[in-house]
Amino acid sequence: MPPADHHRVLFEPISIGPKTLRNRFFNVPHGTGYGVLRPSTWASYRAVRAEGGWAAVSTEFSSVGPSSDEFPLHSSDIWDREDGRRHKALVDAVHHHGALASIELHHGGAHAMRRLSREPALSPSGLAGELPPPAGPLGTPKAMSLEDIERVEQAFVDAAVRARDVGYDIVDVLAGYGYLFAQFLSPFHNHRTDKYGGSLENRARFWIETLSRVRDSVGAECAVASRLSIQTQGPWGHTLDESVTLVRMADPLVDFWDLNVGSVLDWGSDISPSRVIPEGHNMEVFTRIRSATQKPIVGVSRWTSPDLMAQAVRSGVIDIVGSARQSIADPFFPQKVYEGRIEDIRECMGINYCISSLDRGNMACAQNATAGEEYRRGWHPERYEPLERPDVSVLVVGAGPAGLEAAVGLARRGADMVHLVDSADQVGGHLRQVIDLPGLREWGRFIDHRKVQIEKLPNLQLIPSTTLSADDILDYGASHVVIATGARWLGTGLTPGTHTSLPGVDGSAWVFTPEQLVVRGARPVSGCRVTVYDAEGGYMGSSLAQLLADEGYKVSVVTPHSQVSAEADLTLDGPAVRAFLHTSGVAMYRNVSLTGVGAGVLRGAGEFEEPFSLETDALVLVTMRAPVDDLYHRLVSERSALPESGIEAVFCIGDAQSPRPLAEAMFDGHRLAREFESTDPSVPLLYRRESLHFVE
Repeated sequence: MPPADHHRVLFEPISIGPKTLRNRFFNVPHGTGYGVLRPSTWASYRAVRAEGGWAAVSTEFSSVGPSSDEFPLHSSDIWDREDGRRHKALVDAVHHHGALASIELHHGGAHAMRRLSREPALSPSGLAGELPPPAGPLGTPKAMSLEDIERVEQAFVDAAVRARDVGYDIVDVLAGYGYLFAQFLSPFHNHRTDKYGGSLENRARFWIETLSRVRDSVGAECAVASRLSIQTQGPWGHTLDESVTLVRMADPLVDFWDLNVGSVLDWGSDISPSRVIPEGHNMEVFTRIRSATQKPIVGVSRWTSPDLMAQAVRSGVIDIVGSARQSIADPFFPQKVYEGRIEDIRECMGINYCISSLDRGNMACAQNATAGEEYRRGWHPERYEPLERPDVSVLVVGAGPAGLEAAVGLARRGADMVHLVDSADQVGGHLRQVIDLPGLREWGRFIDHRKVQIEKLPNLQLIPSTTLSADDILDYGASHVVIATGARWLGTGLTPGTHTSLPGVDGSAWVFTPEQLVVRGARPVSGCRVTVYDAEGGYMGSSLAQLLADEGYKVSVVTPHSQVSAEADLTLDGPAVRAFLHTSGVAMYRNVSLTGVGAGVLRGAGEFEEPFSLETDALVLVTMRAPVDDLYHRLVSERSALPESGIEAVFCIGDAQSPRPLAEAMFDGHRLAREFESTDPSVPLLYRRESLHFVE
């Protein structure tokens, strides 16, 4: 089936120098945490995107040499022949599915970590990068000599030639995100007085010379592009007007432009969370660049809607849709658009768990449990192995994220009968109420996608508004039972840092939990002083504070963390969330642990045990969640009764087992469905690991 008329423009081929993209979907550079240190995981991940219909699939940032060693970040280094061998495996895997392979050549300059190479950082003028330790390197970088500039230019050329020789179709020179070329372009970093500093033309010279040499070396065989950050917030970048001039200056040297916004310090303005920035937000700045070039433009803008993508391409402002996160959520996005299966798309929610998980060593996604598991576990986002014994009847109790994912997965594997039962009248579990909090509406895409799948699976029956007891389950007639009853917020004030209840909160009418506010609709006295005690550090505390402030309460947030909504700094919405709270008049107290409450006064201690007190009329406890696992324990406490009821196994998944972020709860349900016929599905199978060759 051909695509809908209004989507056809997305499937028109387009020439980029000596190469042709088969459609307008470009899987732009994005980190995975794999790189050349985990080459099979890396190649399998990229190959699935190529299989899903993306016209070009790119690496993440590829360091050109030891002076830009990025360890412990997993760059896809391309320093030598061994790196080239690992890159070739990726290139071949991408080519196997008909996509072009693209590499992003990178030098971090003052931001390079260099923990393995131990070389000095390089910079235009010996000034440290704007990212402070521990996120950035400690120390003052070396001001680059003319010899250093020559060496780095040659390193880019050597890397480009190496990339061409292993089969890359596109060589993309990174000049954005505040890295080395961007540092030269910026007067904040570049204080040089020679031919590489001063005027914009001089500041661009290093970048222009490198682009020219790369084009001379590989331009006949490879398309050459440059990824340019055209707008940054704060003083550390260059202006949009300067970006227009830069594009005009370098236009003859590229076959197309790969445009974004932001730098390492305002990364969230590019990799924008849905909580604070809408889809398509970059179109206005792209319009300015369009006047400077007729070359094709790849534009990123948190695209998830094929309608908006097609509108952007038809407008002529961009020619190619650049996307990373939508390809993580649904690698088969282009194919589904082409086939008219829009309802089957797992639309990116903009939670940015993919970003925060990078800091923990393995990229993950809150929509797509298979992201990063293509090689490790052999999972495919669109294919499930049929059950060897499909004559099973599975009862899933709880239609939250884990229960939904398990039920859909088991039905797709061909189980004869899957019943998904929930006490509520709608699916989604706790997520149903979460999406009504400020900025979180798009998180509802998780529910929307799975509701569509339930309707399409004849062997999966949803039974809402039904509460089951242990006796009901024993009498149900199911061969397998999955308990996914979620978690609840504690009302005792127990925190991860204290492991004890907070004195004075028990039975207090002025103390609230998140469920009381968002599920039951309870509220303190209108307009009173409310304090949110956020010991968890996730989205809930700051979201409730914003909700209450919007409703006219005088809100304070107290947290033992060093920042309000600390986890949000990893998902890149922390600064914006705190700015919204500040603008709304919310007072924020950091590094404070409460020790007791009473008579409208909160007592606590600061980082150095200094006394803390705050008067308040109401307290909201966002401290810890506990599993709702009573039903599971009642069932397994009488195992002898299970066979008599025909029940072969009982499993507990998701938050009912261990309260976790949405992505991990969903993953737990998905894993159970995938490993349902293993020896013991309650215990995850060992995944494949990759080892480097060590010489004793």
